[in-house]
Amino acid sequence: MVKRALLSVSDKTGIVDFARGLEKLDIQIISTGGTARMLRDSGIEVMDVADVTGFPEMMGGRVKTLHPRVHGGILSIRDDHDHMGEAQKADVEMIDLVVVNLYPFEITVSKEGVLLDEAIENIDIGGPAMLRSAAKNYRYVSVVCDPDDYGHILKEIRSTGIVSPETRELLAVKAFRHTADYDATIDTYLSKELLGEDVLRLSYKDGVTLRYGENWHQNAKFYKEDGITGPSLANAKQLHGKELSFNNYIDADNALKTVKELSSSNPAVTIVKHNNPCGFATGKTLLQALSAAWDCDPISAYGSIICSNKVFDLQSAEFLNGKFVEIILAPGFEPDALEYLKNKSANLRLLEMPGLNEPFEVEDTYKFVVGGILKQSCNVGIYDKWECVTDVAYPEELRAVSEFALHACKCVKSNAVTLAYEYDEGCYMMLSMGAGQPNRVDSIRKLAATKARENLKVMYDRDKPDMSYDDYCKDVFSKCVMASDAFFPFDDSVVHAEEYGIMYILSPGGSIRDQEVIDTANRLGVSMIFTGMRHFLH
Repeated sequence: MVKRALLSVSDKTGIVDFARGLEKLDIQIISTGGTARMLRDSGIEVMDVADVTGFPEMMGGRVKTLHPRVHGGILSIRDDHDHMGEAQKADVEMIDLVVVNLYPFEITVSKEGVLLDEAIENIDIGGPAMLRSAAKNYRYVSVVCDPDDYGHILKEIRSTGIVSPETRELLAVKAFRHTADYDATIDTYLSKELLGEDVLRLSYKDGVTLRYGENWHQNAKFYKEDGITGPSLANAKQLHGKELSFNNYIDADNALKTVKELSSSNPAVTIVKHNNPCGFATGKTLLQALSAAWDCDPISAYGSIICSNKVFDLQSAEFLNGKFVEIILAPGFEPDALEYLKNKSANLRLLEMPGLNEPFEVEDTYKFVVGGILKQSCNVGIYDKWECVTDVAYPEELRAVSEFALHACKCVKSNAVTLAYEYDEGCYMMLSMGAGQPNRVDSIRKLAATKARENLKVMYDRDKPDMSYDDYCKDVFSKCVMASDAFFPFDDSVVHAEEYGIMYILSPGGSIRDQEVIDTANRLGVSMIFTGMRHFLH
């Protein structure tokens, strides 16, 4: 039974109401310093910790709870006769509930111009000691470090007089996790201030075993970043289908990032295969965007992952009839679309992310290498400048489709080029892309341009335009823009693009041979923009 509680909190959110609830349950409250004053001012009867220890708070509050009559009351094993006998001899009374949160060290050191002495004074000593003591003795003591837990703790005590064993276990782990994070923050700060060392500590939890790793013989798990908010696979809810694999997470993450490159005002769909967007389009309706994205590469779309920035509707679901896809990720699913997709396949994974169109909350990305980890800021933006460097002016009416091409290019593995065009008024599609090649020329002539002609053949045979296939390709290519993720080291990329009739090119610029590239573009009548922003993706 909970008979005595010790309350000593830095964050006083909800503490008065919680203490009042304990008081109504005839639980004796012990408290310290500012917490005790606040509770008394609210009319709650409180025993000072000094009355428990027999010593006043000392050294400006640095020493107050570090005493056997506090920690003995927390750490005593209740059914150990030796423990209880020693407690009785030392006049140590049991403490059944410990409610503690810590000095705001992280908030303090995040302030501009904070001094080392101020930071050190905000290193809590007694608080972590009490949390760890109570958490260690969780079989007999409940430990609360989060104000969000006050409500359900009171509810349990009101109902049964105790905090359930399951809740005590959860609270104990939460307390140890809290002190671990607290100590990690102190380590990171003092390592830099005192030793000049840059320390990185990451926290992930809720490890889930996946079906397999990149290959069937590899084991894999997914861990959720502690405290992650905003659009993230960690916050997606699976509505249907079998478990996700390692590759599913990798591809779904790329699909999410790609579709979020665009504003959520218009329907957009990306189709990802092997960690590259093989389809990417916008439309006036979700169905139009999905159909155009599928046309980008119908062959590669087999077994792909689809991400939409709009709630998935029945028309879009019916479009996928007879088409094999692994995952659909969307802000939501219309009820009839959800039922249709569930009946389509027992294995189709349906992931719902209501906050998909909210801003990303992360600022940095990480990549592991053997023996180390790389950290970098997220790649935000698509260009630093918009400078036409050729004699032939770059048409302003191509700005929107050009920006679409750059957004797509950011999400394709280097060396990357994307071909995009406006297939309907205000609607854009990635006609093709070249990805992951050791040189940019192969990305253009062996992949992007060749693949574009293949995709156009499918569209030509379906739509049957009133012109020859070659004329149809020339017409589409003449309206295309080509975006490159990095500068052209030689002019051959421009030469091969022009051979296919591509006359509008986007490049960061910055090569020592920029002028040679510009001269070739001028000779061929190509219009080219330098953006000043590279988008390598490895």
